[in-house]
Amino acid sequence: MTDGLVSPGLVISAPASGSGKTTVTLGLLRAYARAGVAVQPFKCGPDYIDPAFHRAASGRASANLDSWAMARDTLAARIAAPEAELVLAEGAMGLFDGVAAPGAHGTGASADIAALTGWPVVLVLDVSGQAQSAALVARGVAGFMPGVELAGAILNRVASPRHERLVRDGMDRAGVTVFGALPRRPELSLPERHLGLVQAEEQEGLAETLDALADLVAEHVDLDAVRSAAKGGIAGAEAPRITPPGQRIALARDAAFSFVYPHLTDAWRAAGAEILPFSPLGDQAPDPSADCVWMPGGYPELHGGTLAAAATFRAGMRAFDGPIHGECGGYMALGQALIDKDGTSHQMCGLLGLVTSYAKRKMHLGYRAATLEAAMPGWANGTTLRGHEFHYSTILEQPDAPLAVVRDATGAEVPETGSVRGQVSGTFFHLIGGDGA
Repeated sequence: MTDGLVSPGLVISAPASGSGKTTVTLGLLRAYARAGVAVQPFKCGPDYIDPAFHRAASGRASANLDSWAMARDTLAARIAAPEAELVLAEGAMGLFDGVAAPGAHGTGASADIAALTGWPVVLVLDVSGQAQSAALVARGVAGFMPGVELAGAILNRVASPRHERLVRDGMDRAGVTVFGALPRRPELSLPERHLGLVQAEEQEGLAETLDALADLVAEHVDLDAVRSAAKGGIAGAEAPRITPPGQRIALARDAAFSFVYPHLTDAWRAAGAEILPFSPLGDQAPDPSADCVWMPGGYPELHGGTLAAAATFRAGMRAFDGPIHGECGGYMALGQALIDKDGTSHQMCGLLGLVTSYAKRKMHLGYRAATLEAAMPGWANGTTLRGHEFHYSTILEQPDAPLAVVRDATGAEVPETGSVRGQVSGTFFHLIGGDGA
């Protein structure tokens, strides 16, 4: 442990998904950054899309904090932000929503991060359809879990000044501080697709949208009061070292393959690895001088025709003489074929026998613990890895040897075992780290 504490912070959370956490967080980040405050963003839980928006809003790289998959020292090392004046950690789902069986340091709930760090919670409350009764939710949050402190609330989707007065009346009686009230602004919502928000890099006019959100928040929220409520922090620590999958890593990176957790690529670089990006959508082959190829998840199902026509990419993958690993979308691209939502089959790399289909979508979501039955790049046979699965594809064929015994957060085995054929491996879960890492 180091001697210093990280910067004072707040967890921006809500009672449920869809309450407006992301838009409020982005508005706060942008407003503080424009005011010259060094504000450090984080994302609670396994989300690989929101951190890119955080970075665009604040100008600082965001990182995931996951109490189910990360040990305390890993969390402490990720949280350390000595040059920041303020930390804002966006929650996931509802504040206390997690899995039933605790993992490395908790259930994955945002409340775990609040309790661990001492960062008070700013509750984003969607008050549409209610008035004084909204205070019941805020008051319940305040006493539900030891160690979780409620700083106050930001009211969202307020219909009128009269509506705001009624909601504030209930909050006053409940003893809950109200930092501000945001009127309904549906035109400022961010576009979504089946795995969440459309990626930041795909959105035209994102800077203008972020500025509009900051204007809205600055007009209707007491930014000084929010910042004054920040406190807490835990002593820093040195994170467990992660062995990179190679010293020269060819990393697929474009609109179809972008879901890789920043703490992993940061750890690879910290271990001296060099990352060599290439674009399958741009029909680029991996650098043949690389030690390995890593294919992240993403949206290959939206680009099946382009990938099938990318002859240089597919030939380069087949010719690569070294280990190759794919996660979720990357795993599907390593397979034999991908069938899109219209039922059209697209040829993939053919390095594995996997055939997947989006013609009949079914959501697969949750934490995964995988005990490897074969080695994969960077990880030895017998290692238990922790990760998260989120996709809508259906397996039609998975003929290769299973890569791992994969269990959900309750310990029940799942059929998405991953595959291994020679030096090629793939999983449906996105790697977060090894057990205890």
